Amino acid sequence: MKLEQGPVIGRILVVEDDQSLSDWIKDFLSAKNFAVKQCFRGDEAIAQVLEWQPDILLLDGMLPGLDGNDVCKQVRPYFKGRILMLTARDTDADEIRSLEYGADDYLSKPIRAKVLLARINTQLRHLSTLNTEGKPIDKAQSIRLGSLYLDFGMRTVMLKGEPIEMTSKEFDMLTLLVHQAGDIVSRDELTQSLRGFEYNGFDRSVDLTISRLRRKLKDDTNNHQKIITVRGKGYILAKDVWQ
Repeated sequence: MKLEQGPVIGRILVVEDDQSLSDWIKDFLSAKNFAVKQCFRGDEAIAQVLEWQPDILLLDGMLPGLDGNDVCKQVRPYFKGRILMLTARDTDADEIRSLEYGADDYLSKPIRAKVLLARINTQLRHLSTLNTEGKPIDKAQSIRLGSLYLDFGMRTVMLKGEPIEMTSKEFDMLTLLVHQAGDIVSRDELTQSLRGFEYNGFDRSVDLTISRLRRKLKDDTNNHQKIITVRGKGYILAKDVWQ
């Protein structure tokens, strides 16, 4: 007897040129009640992403036709879903490049099913724009700290009336910091919230994202006043400096 599947919980586009791996991912995620589509070439992926607008884009780093990082860079301004890179290239430089091109997370091959599912579920939580208590933020809700303004429905940031372009990862981190403005947010909390696993003392993605946020928010590179480092503990978004 065929078991009834539950409702679809998310739409995932798998862009992977290894068909056996792509088929395995599709079968595994379909069994978890995801709607899954496949694409096998980078130069065909962009049109599929923009047309289907999946919740999650699983994107191989090395693809025929167009490199995965280039696909990521081209779709990021027009794609509001989450991008999870799947790649055999696992150096720090490769990970940094993917994150700078707009990826939200980075998973090295070989892929482990439970880890993949955990990362996907973490990214899906961010699509509902959760606050720091884990409750959904009202889509119409916004926050203003002086000259800093965040609109959670539109996922936009303005500073002194000027729009600031943010990747999804940067916006999510700024959201966490804003909701706890004036308090320390630990690296472990940021890492768990943004990547789905505990900070291990070596992962630098949080520091890289903080660095990009500081640059975009015009924080003094020699004497940070807006996002303050608390050595050994984490970061504080200051409340009273947004003139």
